[in-house]
Amino acid sequence: MTPKMKPKNPDADLPSGGEERTSSIEERFANRVQVRLPVRHNPKLAAIVGRVNESDELYALWIATNVNAVERLAMSDHGPVHVQIVANSALRLLRLLVDAGVVPSVVADYDLEQADAEVVVCLAALLHDVGMSIHRDGHEGYSLFIARPILRDLLSLAYEGPTIEILIAEVEHAIIAHRSGGRPLTVEAGVLRIADALDMAQGRSRIPFRAGSVSIHAVSAAAVGGVHIERGEEVPVTIRVDMTNSAGVFQVDQLLREKLRGSGLEEHIEVEAHIEGETEKRLVERFRL
Repeated sequence: MTPKMKPKNPDADLPSGGEERTSSIEERFANRVQVRLPVRHNPKLAAIVGRVNESDELYALWIATNVNAVERLAMSDHGPVHVQIVANSALRLLRLLVDAGVVPSVVADYDLEQADAEVVVCLAALLHDVGMSIHRDGHEGYSLFIARPILRDLLSLAYEGPTIEILIAEVEHAIIAHRSGGRPLTVEAGVLRIADALDMAQGRSRIPFRAGSVSIHAVSAAAVGGVHIERGEEVPVTIRVDMTNSAGVFQVDQLLREKLRGSGLEEHIEVEAHIEGETEKRLVERFRL
């Protein structure tokens, strides 16, 4: 059994995930990454994130997920760094949408509050890939039964009775709907689906690619410099992707387009890709979905 260890609270930049391989469980826990989210105006979410950072069980699942993804399948990071990036992106997206008048589904359907919708999207982000601790194939379905007892424990900090069951159902709907071909039926699920695709800055592509291969996947991933979620002018949200090379268009056109299509949020979000610098004979300077 892994001994309890005090979570490390790094002030430095987040690691990219999976770059250094260690064989010891203790070593992996010693480099533990804490989840950091802007939760100060949402005490429910703050309490839940606090418990998340204390959970050795959940962190062990993230480690196992990343061992399968990075070390056994040579894929990009799917561990604690990835889920933190997705959770922050999802929270930012949801808040911008709400500011523009979009009503979260738990508010419209259950008369809950924006704070509860934030709990749904963040928990879905933190748990959406835990099924990869078992296998990549069908991992969204595996995530559901792994997440359920964890969700019940976390939600009991701020909720009781039937509300816990409703929120578990909403979180699990978002998890299963993030898969390829998934069909989000809620605003919160659509937010998670898009946020998952936005973890592609500095080569952190969600498109699987073999380490060391020279392919359009690898080259296009390396061409993405940064991803910015901004308040839009004509629509609530503008997602700006900065690229150092036109090859990055592949990431936007193939990955992000797929996630945006069918999310239910197409009319509220626009995507723009820009080429930075003068390092190539440009094929495109600006690309928009």
